[in-house]
Amino acid sequence: MFYIFGLGNPGDEYKNTRHNSGRLVLDAIFKKYGFSDWKMDLKSKSIISKGEIAGESIVLIKPDTFMNNSGNSAMAFVDTPKKRERTVVIYDDIDLPIGTLKISYNRGDGGHNGLASVIKKLKSREFVRMRVGVAPTTPSGKIKKPSGESAVIKFLMGDFKESEEKEFKKISKRIMEALETFVLDGKDKMMSVHN
Repeated sequence: MFYIFGLGNPGDEYKNTRHNSGRLVLDAIFKKYGFSDWKMDLKSKSIISKGEIAGESIVLIKPDTFMNNSGNSAMAFVDTPKKRERTVVIYDDIDLPIGTLKISYNRGDGGHNGLASVIKKLKSREFVRMRVGVAPTTPSGKIKKPSGESAVIKFLMGDFKESEEKEFKKISKRIMEALETFVLDGKDKMMSVHN
């Protein structure tokens, strides 16, 4: 069994925001692979869906808490080192340009509160994380991050623009390809092929 967490905030007002990138990727996986209907799991305070990718059993998990408490849901599913090896956490990253993906393992939280919560509750950094770039770029491709904390928050809580949605769809497809590699050949192969 593999556990794929998509971080974000519950509620319709956050549904299509950049900060909900993790949850939006799970929606794309759900649709492509025909997973079971989403259902509330009270024990983990999350919404889950089950299915298969490349013949392996997968649970998609959207913590139904606010971002800063994402670790509570993770802790309910991932309680052994073996399960951590089969865990992926997908989330937004404002330090990466829109349309980019960075896969890592056993790293820090990079200032992301949702990931910090997961690390704290699992008492470990030893799991795969997929950072989905959401930062705007200049025509030459340089990051054009909003300046100041309130501007960053406003940007992250804003909906994707039409042009960004196209990039997001492409990156969702790449994430699915990376997940297939992960379940078939492991994290090292996935990182060497898809980073």
